[in-house]
Amino acid sequence: MSYEPKLAAALSGATLAQLAHWRNARDGQGAILLPELSATKPVLYSFRDILALRTCVALRRESSLQRIRKALSTLRVDLGERDHLSRYTLVAGNDTIYFVDVDEQEAVDLVRSRANLVMHELVEVLRPYYYNGRRVPALFEPRPHLSVRPDVRGGEPVIKGTRVPYQQVASLVRDGVAAARIRDFYPGVSEAAAVDAADFADYADSYQTQVAA
Repeated sequence: MSYEPKLAAALSGATLAQLAHWRNARDGQGAILLPELSATKPVLYSFRDILALRTCVALRRESSLQRIRKALSTLRVDLGERDHLSRYTLVAGNDTIYFVDVDEQEAVDLVRSRANLVMHELVEVLRPYYYNGRRVPALFEPRPHLSVRPDVRGGEPVIKGTRVPYQQVASLVRDGVAAARIRDFYPGVSEAAAVDAADFADYADSYQTQVAA
């Protein structure tokens, strides 16, 4: 499964302009996140990218972009950590950004001093949060009757308990099929699930109206 920028924005909370900014190197600075599937048109993000984007959004809520760039530079250059960004736990706090070692339950200060080890409470980026005035849904359950799992259709949002993509159900509702009649097309899809699919489609489409930088 690949995610076009609109769906990547909807699942992470970042605006299309931010996605464009984060994947571009500016003023000699490296990119925050290059999509691992395709960084040029058509831009396509992976499921790991979505996880990493939620981390970026969590950091951006509490820290400046300059500080994030410095932290990533320390992580990648000084510490030699070159894995995908989704593999790391990064937490903003106390005017810095920490690289958290979950096994050791300690954190390395990436901005002020690499030698500064501190204990830090982990932030769960998979839960819902607010960003840019929007409520960004939980990643694995973007709506009560929708599910996102990397082993089901590659991570495409589907009706919970099925492999039916949310977009197919939302398209029927938008074409005038009553939510209660979606069962005629997909027996495993309830009226409530059809409403959730249409609602999430509207939410995702709201990102499309943004103009990418």
